[in-house]
Amino acid sequence: MDCTRTQTVRITGYGSAMDGASETFVTEPPVAGSEVDTVLGELERLRGYFAWKCGGLDQAGLTARLGPSTMTLGGLLKHLAAVEDNQFSVKLYGADAEPPWNTIDWDADPDWEWHSAASDSPEQLMSLWQAAVARSRALVAGALADGGLDRPAAFTWPDGRAPSLRRLLMDMIEEYGRHVGHADLIRESVDGLVGEDPRDAG
Repeated sequence: MDCTRTQTVRITGYGSAMDGASETFVTEPPVAGSEVDTVLGELERLRGYFAWKCGGLDQAGLTARLGPSTMTLGGLLKHLAAVEDNQFSVKLYGADAEPPWNTIDWDADPDWEWHSAASDSPEQLMSLWQAAVARSRALVAGALADGGLDRPAAFTWPDGRAPSLRRLLMDMIEEYGRHVGHADLIRESVDGLVGEDPRDAG
């Protein structure tokens, strides 16, 4: 991948309707921007690549598995929607979990989002993830205006320390970084789509 590329990338056929007509945009972080712009830019790049690797598939594609793993693209969409809401609504602001997350007995079924995704349509899964991302963007913007990257979260670790918004964003980047790699492998097994830059994909 040419790291000097900075323009917006338009990817056709990978939007919420998943009908081949909508579009997703992938942007790269600035070459020499501020800390805020660089951190947010990297998170948005990973979100864009994730949308690309999960988009344009029917239910069979989103429930496909690779090797002995039970992970699916649909499960990834639902899992990352849950992580988005937990990270920036529950942890950052101390808000109560909202539906569907507050309707589940997580102690009885800690992997609910992963296996329940098989019963959801592609449109439901993509919409759930996109809505969570939209909420996260708004919450992060509000936090940046109220203390910047150093703003402490409402959540505290067992030792009483409260992570900063900076730390929550870095953890979210790490979460997407791991799962974009998973999505790469699963998507290639479904229809042969490969690559880290959609401009280079066939």
